[in-house]
Amino acid sequence: MASKTVAVLVAGSWGTALARVLADNGHSVTLWTRSEAQAEEIRSLRRNRKYLPDTELPEALEATSDMEAALKGADAVVFAAPSSAMRDVARMAAVHIRPETLIVHATKGFETDTLKRMSTVISEELGRPEEEVVVLSGPSHAEEVAQRQPTTVVVASRTVALAEAAQDLFMNEAYFRVYTNPDVIGVETAGAIKNIIALGAGLSDGLGFGDNAKAALITRGLAEIGRLGTAMGANALTFSGLAGVGDLVVTCTSRHSRNWRAGSMLAQGLGLEEVLERMGMVVEGVRTTKAAFLLARRYGVEMPITSELHQVLFEKKSPAEAVGALMGRVRTHEIEPAVFSSFDGKR
Repeated sequence: MASKTVAVLVAGSWGTALARVLADNGHSVTLWTRSEAQAEEIRSLRRNRKYLPDTELPEALEATSDMEAALKGADAVVFAAPSSAMRDVARMAAVHIRPETLIVHATKGFETDTLKRMSTVISEELGRPEEEVVVLSGPSHAEEVAQRQPTTVVVASRTVALAEAAQDLFMNEAYFRVYTNPDVIGVETAGAIKNIIALGAGLSDGLGFGDNAKAALITRGLAEIGRLGTAMGANALTFSGLAGVGDLVVTCTSRHSRNWRAGSMLAQGLGLEEVLERMGMVVEGVRTTKAAFLLARRYGVEMPITSELHQVLFEKKSPAEAVGALMGRVRTHEIEPAVFSSFDGKR
């Protein structure tokens, strides 16, 4: 496709990795950060030492702390701010974005105070219909993307033309493959909730449990994602795809996962504040646990893993007690017997 002018907001690990993908694709890319010192470091050293210290950034990738300069003439804007900062960043950007600019966000979380999805937050601040916001998600650690390792993601939009425009913007034949999906709610919900389950996987590993426990956690975690997602209006098929089981598996099993590392440290007896201080980066699963706990109440959805993690994070329950509570729940069905009432085993 023809080269585009693209702004990426902000210069965390994921924003930086996506900016590199876009630069590799021949686009003119500007990476925005609040910090002029960070912008100067990227310009002079071709490194983002805090977030991706081992990655050399291409000369074609610009960096600035001037929002107006970053967005000047932009054909596309990629929002990769943490969920807690998204509204503020979108508000700052709004006055500089042209009506025809393609809007993409790549953040996995909810706004804690309002329980809104990121596409809703961006829509409100930009004053544009939510249908015009494209979501990028899927199994994609920034560290691997930045090293040009094979990665496959999904872009979601209710408008096919916008989804395909985002697909064309990001996709390349070398290492970054992009599928489209019309289910914005499902893709956003899956991307957010999987971080909670990854915290649980870290707890499980930190307590010394084995593969059996983690496999059960991932599987039942997927069931929780599906229950909440469909209650919110998502298509259940989305959760068997890249944004669902794909992202869930990679986040629960990888050394790159911040949420897994945070859960592991909690299991070793560290308090939440100390864990977050040691991490030095946003752990989206912590805020998302609070939001998902409230969303489960709003929609009347049972989410036992989320509930137990909420108690560990915010109510001083020990990880071992939480595991005991999950294992001691009353017996139930994996699939309701009524589902099989008309199935006689014959084709």
